Amino acid sequence: MVEGVADRGLPDDRQGIGLDTNLFIYFLEDHPRYGAWCASLFDRIERGRNPAVTSTVTLLELLVQPYRDRKEELAQKIFALTSTYPKIQWVPVTLDVADRAAELRARYRLSTPDAIQLATAISLKATRFYGNDKALRRVKEIECVILDDLL
Repeated sequence: MVEGVADRGLPDDRQGIGLDTNLFIYFLEDHPRYGAWCASLFDRIERGRNPAVTSTVTLLELLVQPYRDRKEELAQKIFALTSTYPKIQWVPVTLDVADRAAELRARYRLSTPDAIQLATAISLKATRFYGNDKALRRVKEIECVILDDLL
């Protein structure tokens, strides 16, 4: 069977994955380039094919623009959707995650949010991390899949 563009880079069944904030944005906004692919990934998660993890930093990042634009109703919808989406584990920044994030940030010169996201995924034994930041290419502790490289 030939792998189609929509299937390219999707995780194997039961493979634990970490999710960066931009995947949620692409999915929620039905991004013209990434939306359909992200919908396929989130469908796999919802159906229990892949356990997924993200940091609570994701929610913080998702809510900034609606609050900035004073769109309280949109912020509430995003909060409700993300916090109840099936089979995504939301992980707070613990001391252990903060320590590992500091190591990753120092080693790879990552942004603080990216380092937290990666540390969260690594701490919860995810084997693959999905994002769209080219800086992720430097990381060796977990396989990082960059959407621009797939689509």
